[in-house]
Formats: sequence, structure tokens, C-alpha cells
Amino acid sequence: MKHMAMAVLCFEAVILGLASPVLIMIENVPVPLGLAAGLGLALLCLVACGLLRTTAGEWLGHLVQLGAIGLGLVAPIMFFVGGMFAALWAGAILLGRKIERDRARWAAAEGE
Repeated sequence: MKHMAMAVLCFEAVILGLASPVLIMIENVPVPLGLAAGLGLALLCLVACGLLRTTAGEWLGHLVQLGAIGLGLVAPIMFFVGGMFAALWAGAILLGRKIERDRARWAAAEGE
């Protein structure tokens, strides 16, 4: 689960970092707010990657998804982009847990 979730967060960090110039230049958001929103969320993605070994990292990842969707209030395209990454995040978490359960079950069956 951790590897798939990390991949989603790393790609999302790049996209959110690139959202800052869009917020500033196209949506006319003040520079400090645009930088704080885009780069701040990108930084949170990277922090969540580092913390994914704990439940705090997973919860921070959930909050990043809400923040990315929330950017849609300023730049409407971010509703779509944030929703897309939230779906990828949910898929990574759910499929990753299923894979971990299956591996544990196979290891237990192999040990019998």
C-alpha cells in the first residue's frame, strides 16, 4: 500500500506545485496566497510520503486530497484534478490493503 500511495502523492506534489503559477497568473490570486496554496499542499504531499509508515501519514494524505479539491473554489479545474487524485489515492489505499492482506494470507498458507 505504501508504495502505491507514495507514487500518487509524489505525482500530486508535482501537479500542486505547478498549480501555483496557474493560480497566480490565470486566476489572479495574490502571489503569497497562490504560493502558499500550491506549494504548501505540495510540501504536505511530500511530508505525507515520509510519514506513510504511520497512520498520521495516511491521515495527512487524506487532508491533502481535501485541500486539492478545495483549490477548486479558486481555480475550478482543480475540482477535476483534485478529484482525479483523490480517486487515485483511494484506489492506492484500498488496493494496497487488499494486496497486503493477500500476501499475509499466502505467507500463512505457505508456512502450514
